Amino acid sequence: MKNPGDSGGRAPLQLLSVVLPARDEEGCICSTVEHLHLELRLQGVPHEIVVVDDGSSDRTWALLQDLAERVPQLKPVQNSGLHGFGRAIICGLDNMTGDAVVIMMADESDDCRDVVRYWQELNKGYDCVFGSRFIKGGGTIDYPVVKMVFNRLANKFLQLLFGIKLNDTTNAFKAYRREVIDGCRPLIAPHFNLTVELPLKAIVRGFTWTTIPITWRNRRSGVAKLKIKEMGSRYLFICLYVWLEKYFSCGDYRRQ
Repeated sequence: MKNPGDSGGRAPLQLLSVVLPARDEEGCICSTVEHLHLELRLQGVPHEIVVVDDGSSDRTWALLQDLAERVPQLKPVQNSGLHGFGRAIICGLDNMTGDAVVIMMADESDDCRDVVRYWQELNKGYDCVFGSRFIKGGGTIDYPVVKMVFNRLANKFLQLLFGIKLNDTTNAFKAYRREVIDGCRPLIAPHFNLTVELPLKAIVRGFTWTTIPITWRNRRSGVAKLKIKEMGSRYLFICLYVWLEKYFSCGDYRRQ
């Protein structure tokens, strides 16, 4: 749904925060941060990179500390509470200082050039920018077949349940203005189900959004953390939680 805000009536965005949850990513975390920082610097995007170490048992934290000495825009944070993908993202959101944020994976599966495009779209006045790998111009590389089947079924279910055209809700790689994050709190999903809680809440609560094509490639190092068989009921719980808000809250949580 393209429902642009009035960029002329809004203060220009000053700083982009990129939040990356990381757990046992020693094989790729440095290259992810370095490539991201280089792309944003070359494109003139003021930024900070908030990497949240979510209880890594490898050298991820040590590598981040060393890298922070060379990349001043890097802000390593340790999630000292309960661990989980969603909890790590919330920790990053709590520690960011930017007036806009992109949530990005730490395994180099997301394209740094798309982060720049997110920033540009947010500056047109949108509250949220959602990427889709499944519209014209988007794409995937080496996407596991089983995960692809579950992905398309889950996203079709969300389209029907909420009556939306967005066809890649489950993808974590999205962009928001700070007021959206604040307006969607409290965030309650502790695991990968946060990837649907945030965009669905933003839509239900009346924030403006648009969709752009993005690209994704399978990780080249490390092990994927998402376990489909463990997440089904958690995704369903969050979807129904937001669905109940949409139809039974009488607009109590909508943007004013």
